[in-house]
Amino acid sequence: MTSESKTKSSANWSARVTRESNALDLEEGVFTWADPKKIAKSLQRSAEKSTRRKSSPYRSAMSMLTFYMNRAGKNLTREQVRVLEQAKSELRKLYAVKTTESRPK
Repeated sequence: MTSESKTKSSANWSARVTRESNALDLEEGVFTWADPKKIAKSLQRSAEKSTRRKSSPYRSAMSMLTFYMNRAGKNLTREQVRVLEQAKSELRKLYAVKTTESRPK
């Protein structure tokens, strides 16, 4: 494999994952919704229903959300980044996960 083809295939792995991954069956357009609670509940339902995930429902849902945010990157508006960050917080609440911010120093 030449360095050019290796670079091209390395650059396209996330697009392939987005197209072909079947770990969770997500609702159409879930990451474009304006309501963070609705996004979090949808991800929770998808993760808990999935029989193909490899980790806990919480980790699967959070991973999918984080992957989307990293993949979309600069193409997300500030408002959508804010909504998706709030959706992460809502997922933590749904699964009663404590964040590092709440730990005593």
